[in-house]
Amino acid sequence: MTQPKTHQRKIMKTQMIIRRFAGTFILASLLLAHYHSQNWLWVTAFVGFNLLQSSFTNFCPLETILKKLGVAGNCCASENSEAACCGGDKH
Repeated sequence: MTQPKTHQRKIMKTQMIIRRFAGTFILASLLLAHYHSQNWLWVTAFVGFNLLQSSFTNFCPLETILKKLGVAGNCCASENSEAACCGGDKH
């Protein structure tokens, strides 16, 4: 069974927002580290760590915030989904 297009758009929108947010924070912290203080590199490390840990745990703090704001949709949250997370085959 396929998921409705609106649900798929919500997933794509969430992934797009998370990637843009991470990219923006990484670039901004690198610029601030170069021009202001190297302590801004801790922001880069924090974003990188969250990206890495979310690849193992499927927990993303930004996704939680976006859900509370009504923007995000989790591809694994569908009750009637016949597919595994993000469109993969069910095992």
